[in-house]
Amino acid sequence: MSGQAGDPTLAGAEAALATIAEHVPETPLIRSEALSRAFDADIWLKLDCATATASFKLRGALCDLLRAEARGETGGVVASSSGNHGQGVAFGARLLGRNADIFLPEGNNDLKQGMICAYGGRVHVLGTDIDYAREAAIRHAEENGLYFVNDGISLDIMEGAATMATEIARRLDGIDYLIIPVGGGNLTAGCAAVMAEAQPGCRTIGVQPEGAPVIVRSFLEGRPLEVPGESFADGLVSRVTIPFAFEVFCRHVADGWLVGDQPIKAAMHSLAECAHLLAEPSGAAGLAAAWERHTLLKGKRVVLPITGGNASMDQLREALATPPLFTLAKAVG
Repeated sequence: MSGQAGDPTLAGAEAALATIAEHVPETPLIRSEALSRAFDADIWLKLDCATATASFKLRGALCDLLRAEARGETGGVVASSSGNHGQGVAFGARLLGRNADIFLPEGNNDLKQGMICAYGGRVHVLGTDIDYAREAAIRHAEENGLYFVNDGISLDIMEGAATMATEIARRLDGIDYLIIPVGGGNLTAGCAAVMAEAQPGCRTIGVQPEGAPVIVRSFLEGRPLEVPGESFADGLVSRVTIPFAFEVFCRHVADGWLVGDQPIKAAMHSLAECAHLLAEPSGAAGLAAAWERHTLLKGKRVVLPITGGNASMDQLREALATPPLFTLAKAVG
């Protein structure tokens, strides 16, 4: 099982980037003229929907697997996931010629489950949420002597995820806000730690759905909580606060924001119209929360990672049936 160490560092994330670079090309960082006009700010989009698995999760999963192989871990692997981490692990396992067992909760995203299978992963569906699936996955790994790719207590995964911040900081100076969607907190915590070194003036913000607020609520209350959740943004739903990710999150993240499902749908619509981007609900949550606080961001340089593009057709139809946050005509008129 991948394990916990210290906080991620800029040097660690740069080393992780070198590890995964052959398989995860740098994703685009683009300035959106339409969003910048709508916000009256300097808005940049980091397109991690443009990885091979259409999600940032490939970064951490592949970093963990490659570092584990360098340590002599060469057998089968196990992971639990709401979908995107599972895709990353299945992709990485196939790349390394290893078997992957991926545990998903009931009611998971069919598109993500299908892609896990396409990458050769063996899917196990059980439990009402990701935390139950994680418990089952850990038992399976322990009982069968397999390597558990633990998204939550692995420094390797966190530094791999934080390569996103390394790429951003290399390409763009003077960032005021980095606003990141939060599921378990791994990405936001890692990126916040890296940005604290690379650009100390940047405030990293974590965003969760109002219906699945466990990490943000825990952060605001200063203690780990267990909060059942449900949201249209399926990739951001957790019930349990994982100590390692939460501790790093608390040390480096500037604030936590909550946002409703309707604004997330509206943000998907606005990204499609104004930025010509397909974002899954999780990937659009940062824009939704930022728009609700756009007066705070006026005149600032803001980076919004689009963390995934694995939207199902049902999610897309529902988002496009929702009025957008703003239209292209309103943004540029």
